Amino acid sequence: MVAMNDRILAACARHDLSAWVVDHFQFEDMPLMECLALLAHAAGRTPGVRFGTLVLGQSFRNPALVAKSAATLQFLTGGKFILGIGAGWKEDEYRAYGYPYPPVAVRVAQLEEAVQIIRALWTTSPATVTGTHYAVAHAFCEPRPDPAPVLMIGGAGEQRTLRVVARHADWWNADYYSPAEYARKLGVLHEHCREIGRDVTTIVPTYYATVSLTRDPEAAAPNLPFSHRGELYLVHGDPDTVTEQLEEFAGLGVRHVQLSFADFPSAEGLDLFLSEVLPRFSRVTQRG
Repeated sequence: MVAMNDRILAACARHDLSAWVVDHFQFEDMPLMECLALLAHAAGRTPGVRFGTLVLGQSFRNPALVAKSAATLQFLTGGKFILGIGAGWKEDEYRAYGYPYPPVAVRVAQLEEAVQIIRALWTTSPATVTGTHYAVAHAFCEPRPDPAPVLMIGGAGEQRTLRVVARHADWWNADYYSPAEYARKLGVLHEHCREIGRDVTTIVPTYYATVSLTRDPEAAAPNLPFSHRGELYLVHGDPDTVTEQLEEFAGLGVRHVQLSFADFPSAEGLDLFLSEVLPRFSRVTQRG
């Protein structure tokens, strides 16, 4: 999503939906707004809506600053902020903005230290954490968030990232996978949970999808937007087909779906979803 327009925010407020902001600085010359600044502005304009980041690139910001920003947003939104964070993947973006882009093993190790520092600052006053990549010493994050924001970790690397999810996440997010591939990744996550003795039901599975919604069942699927993988799954079709596709993910255990609409900034897909797809699903409030 390039930006949140008034139509999207109004729909979120009217239908009790959450609003999400991606964290990217550039896709060539596409207009993009900085994630936390845009989110804070949108949250101030639309009180009562639950907002989340989808997902922060952990190395773009010092983790202690992320903890402080998240605690502030949790306070200002009345406890309706979800901190989504991941290891980062878009190398050209890092290089363009002058950030180091270490190997994936290092980025995931940094992610794990970052979430440990974030948790510590939310729960301990003062907090001291010493890691290989990051550290805080006698750091205060007041007012500490009560309750703490939901911590959602994005990514599906089976050997590294999903282990971090198993150890630290309230929610897990993966994007653009087919139902079969998502099910396999979820199985790997559950195996990591069993290895450390964590109850798999304490992690909420979530899924990010692009939706191409049309009344014409013969309409061709559009090209998917940017992503870091080659083969991507698109939720596409008329309301019945899209409902069936989303129901398949729900049947796998997905409890929260973040959607972007392929026809944005047009509101036709959004309106059709709200009128003919959303009413077919029950609503359950998810907490970490």
